[in-house]
Parts: sequence; structure tokens; C-alpha cells
Amino acid sequence: MEGEPTLRLRVFDLNCWAIRYLSKRRQERVRLIGDTLRREGFDLVLLQEVWSEQDYSDLKVKLAGCYPFSHYFRSGVIGSGLCVFSRFPILDTLLYQYSLNGYPYMLQHGDWFGGKSVGLVIMKISGIIFNVYITHLHAEYCRDKDAYLPHRLVQAWELAQFIRHTSKAADVVLLGGDLNMHPEDVGIRLLRGWTGLRDAFAEATRFEGCKNGCTLVPDNCFTDKSELLPFPLGIRIDYILYKAISSFTVKCEELKTTTGPAPGMDIPFSDHEAVMATLHIQRQGQPVGATLGTADLALADVVTEARTEVGVGLRAARRQRYSSGRMAVLALLLLLLQAVAALGTLAGLGAEQPFPKLSFCLLAFLALGVLALATGLHLFHTMEVKMLHGTEDQMWMALRALQERPSEG
Repeated sequence: MEGEPTLRLRVFDLNCWAIRYLSKRRQERVRLIGDTLRREGFDLVLLQEVWSEQDYSDLKVKLAGCYPFSHYFRSGVIGSGLCVFSRFPILDTLLYQYSLNGYPYMLQHGDWFGGKSVGLVIMKISGIIFNVYITHLHAEYCRDKDAYLPHRLVQAWELAQFIRHTSKAADVVLLGGDLNMHPEDVGIRLLRGWTGLRDAFAEATRFEGCKNGCTLVPDNCFTDKSELLPFPLGIRIDYILYKAISSFTVKCEELKTTTGPAPGMDIPFSDHEAVMATLHIQRQGQPVGATLGTADLALADVVTEARTEVGVGLRAARRQRYSSGRMAVLALLLLLLQAVAALGTLAGLGAEQPFPKLSFCLLAFLALGVLALATGLHLFHTMEVKMLHGTEDQMWMALRALQERPSEG
């Protein structure tokens, strides 16, 4: 009933930038994060880019007294980097790994090796069932020529679908993480519209921190300043999103971000600023049910825009599949020609071998290497085409349902 006691929940979210051997002052910053979390006493902590399980284990030991419940999501070659610490018992967990996550040959970016995923933890707090999601989507790298936009849109769509289909028994849904999308980007509009999630920054009664809630700012000593030249104030890509599903209301009383160096230190926690939200959850008189976050027609426009971008990625993937397949065929033909020449020499059909043996062997090894590489790329891009095509089909079905809904009844 209206007026029942309010549950107050303090949530902390941070991309820790804790890449072993690569991140600057990683161990020192992980210790600093642990000390701060232990001192501040949040209810729920959502961390991304904790790539080392040893860092997670160290945090788990340090935080055992105030966050007795935790979970580390394992995925991909080097892990998902996702972990959760909680004051309240974790009843169940689930991990979903995104079907597309960059390219294995883009070694300088490395997202493919991280196994980007969405993790779910289910908790019961004061009789309220919480579905808490944590994720980290593919990075942008270049906004003008964003080669990863189709992959990130596939991830945003799969994230939205995962939340919709796993949260039906929950009372409250929370999502935290580095979404690598600006608030106005089609991916974040698709995610919020399809799930009905609300942005804590936009809904907060009070805000304190970086201007416009930015979480990647040029004043941070670990930030690559060249990437933020078009954005002098920084960008907001880390989010806490929420919604109530059953007979509850959720309001964001206060939202904060960190602002540069940690108190008393000369370094910040990470190259990202942390996001801290204070949420109030209260039971109301009648169940509100699950609703979409925007009007159906507006959401249909967003789905159409996202589907168009996925279609662009699909055509690019088909071109890459064709190019790699052609390269594999040419390498195979070269190997066959060499095999015929070698057999002819052995059978005495040729007066002498046209190439020195060393050059002949090197050419064969080169052709074999090209064949293996091209075949691998062809298989990868074939899978990419299938995933993009599947997402495009799903979006088309969703779009058709949205367009038909006003005529129902």
C-alpha cells in the first residue's frame, strides 16, 4: 500500500580499467577501489574490466566483511571482466555471451578476446525480487568511422532481449555498466525503448559530479585526450538504468560521479569516472505491469534506424566473406599448380624444376599459410553474416508487431 516503508539502495558502478600488464598503476588503483568500497559501504557494487581473477580474489578478500556475497563472470579467452559485490545474498546467476564482439584480427583493440557478455544476478531484498544486470559493450574507438557499430547494435539488441525475457518474475530491474554509447545514440535508445528502463542521471532528483554526468573526461590523467577532442566536456557512456515491473515504484533520489583523483590521492580510480546512485523502492497500490519505455510509433522509428545500421554491417560482412573466400580459392589453386608441377618433375615430364627447391618450398608454405588464414576469415565472416542477418530478422518481426499493435482491438 501507499506509504509503506521505503527501501533505500545505494549502487556503485565503475569500469576499473584493470588490464594486466597494460593498465597504468593497476594494482595500486585496485587496492584504492577496494579501500573506498569498504569505507563507503554501498549496498551493491558493479565492476567492469576486472580482467585478472587475482584482482577479483584480492577484492573479494578485502571486501568480505562488508560485501559477503560476490560473483565473477567467466567468459571468452581472458574473461568478461564483470563482477558483482553485494551486501545481500545472491540467489542465482546467469551469463549470456554476445554473439558478435569485434574481430579477432584487430589485435590493437582486443575486444574479441574479452568475451563481452551480460551477467545476471538475482537477489531478494526485504521481500523484493531484484534482477541485477551488468554488462560492458564493444568500444567505439572512432566515432566518425565506427566499424563496430553493427556489432554494438547487435549487443544492445541481445541485451534488451535478454532483459525482457529473463525479468518477468522480478519486481525491480537494475542495469549497470559501460555501454560505450552516448545518450542520444540509436543503441541506447533501442535498449531503453525496448525494455522500458529509465536513466538514473535523467531521473535523479539531485546530481553531483562531472558536468552532464560525463564518465570519460579529458581532465582524467589516464584518458586519451585525442579521443575526446570533439567533446571538450567529455562523454557519458557509463550508466545505471532501472525500472519497476510489479507493484513497486523506483525513484533515483541522488546520482553522483567521481571527479578526477580519489580523495587524498594523486590518481583516479580508473580512466572512467564511477557512477553512484541512491534509489528508493516503494510498494504502490496496484501493479503497474511491464510497459515499453516509449510510445510504440516512436519505438518503431528507433528499431527501423537500428535495423538499417545492422543492414549496412550485413552488407559489409558479406563483402568481407566474399573477399576472404576468393583469397582462399586463389591460394588453393596455387597449391594445386605447385602439386602438379612437383608431380610432373617426379614423373620425368619436365626437363628440370622451373624454380629452385628452396623457393618452391617457401612459395608452398606461403600459399598454405594464406589458405589457412583466408579460410579462417571466411568462416568467421560467414558466422558474422548469420548473426547480423538473424538480428535483422528479429528486428523486422519486432517492427511488424509494433506497427500492428495500434490496430488491435
